[in-house]
Amino acid sequence: MAETISLLNNLLWGSVLVYILVGVGIFFTVKLGFIQFRHFTHTFHVLRNSRTVHGSGISSFQALCTSLAARVGTGNMAGVAIALTAGGPGAIFWMWLIAMLGMATSFAESTLAQLYKTKDDDGNFRGGPAYYMEKGLGMRWLGALFSVFLIITFGLVFNAVQANAISSAMQTAFGWDPFYVGTFVVVLSAFVIFGGVRKVARTAEIIVPLMALAYLALALVVVVLNLDKVPGALFLIIKSAFGVQEAAAGGVGYSISQAVINGVERGLFSNEAGMGSAPNAAATATPYPPHPASQGYVQMLGVFLDTIVICTATVAIILVSGEYELHSSVTGIELTQRALSSQVGEWGSSFVAIAIFLFAFTSIIANYSYAETNLVFLEHNHKTSSIILRIMVLCMVMYGAVDALPTIWALAGVSMGMMSIVNLMTIMLLSSIVIKLAKDYNRQLNMGRVPKFKPNEFPELVAQLEKEVWDD
Repeated sequence: MAETISLLNNLLWGSVLVYILVGVGIFFTVKLGFIQFRHFTHTFHVLRNSRTVHGSGISSFQALCTSLAARVGTGNMAGVAIALTAGGPGAIFWMWLIAMLGMATSFAESTLAQLYKTKDDDGNFRGGPAYYMEKGLGMRWLGALFSVFLIITFGLVFNAVQANAISSAMQTAFGWDPFYVGTFVVVLSAFVIFGGVRKVARTAEIIVPLMALAYLALALVVVVLNLDKVPGALFLIIKSAFGVQEAAAGGVGYSISQAVINGVERGLFSNEAGMGSAPNAAATATPYPPHPASQGYVQMLGVFLDTIVICTATVAIILVSGEYELHSSVTGIELTQRALSSQVGEWGSSFVAIAIFLFAFTSIIANYSYAETNLVFLEHNHKTSSIILRIMVLCMVMYGAVDALPTIWALAGVSMGMMSIVNLMTIMLLSSIVIKLAKDYNRQLNMGRVPKFKPNEFPELVAQLEKEVWDD
């Protein structure tokens, strides 16, 4: 079984997904007029008005924090270190590139999620790829398939990975027994996830910004202390990305392929652009401006903050520390802890352990909210099923905390890959709607108006939309 999973993982990430991710990213970048660069500053303007809840639902800022809670976790600290040791510094260049292209992809999927969102029995907005597969394509079976992939990936597999990172970090920093760490994480997670999607959003809104700012501040201190090493680190990333430094050894093709594969896989694992996960958070918001595209802008910024800002902070800490070694047995969260400790002292390891605990914990609760949304899609009367799902999630958290996870990591890659393929195919089929919505938003913006979505101006969409969701 382990060999089959590993084979599938290598097949997906060795060829298929790299081409699809890059191709879809380029398509939306061009079709949306390089929106991630041309309208980059506008994302901050939308964010400035995102904390107020206009009507029911949660605020756009809470939705962003929920998506960042899922994005910012082991991928930003452990995943980046793995990409460096397995694929070389060049992997970081490809991680940056996939994030830049992924910003346009994220705009597309999050805009669609907002457009096709629904209201559940408790008055919460729900939505995501499963919903726009059913309503936009008329393919409920495809939405059901996606939902199953997502529940396995985020509800179960990824939560085991996050819990494993927490227990490993705590054991390295404090020598704490993984069983007791796992028990504590299970109890804390249960307290939040049994409170529902709104409690998840409120928790993420408090923890994510504070922890991210603290981590970035410490990374900045490390960079300032090693300012003379920064140009060399950047040059190393560029050289390694194109195999310049490996040319003399004759291993250019292999080194570049490893850099690309690791950079793309770890980049997607971190920022989730195109995977179809963040749209589940995007759909829960009541956006301002009241237009589906405004949440597209907010979530586009989420990709930038996750990869270009937070992942790069980890890269900087590792490369300037002198602790980095290609193909070293010291990798993952342990490498990040060693790198930071070498710069600021032994407390650096403790800081990373606390940071990974908070980042990974918020990932666990956000991942659960994604799984719950897709359970609601599969089974409208979901009360009993939700309790079963919560228990399964907590069991996987405990399992991940106490056991080594090589097969689980490979399974995460396979399930993430299958999710991504289904979602990317769908947003390509619905791309004309994304482009129309982006043009409508920017037409109103250029007229000096606050963009507002009016369903009657899109008669081809009216029959597909949930009644009362977009009514005045």
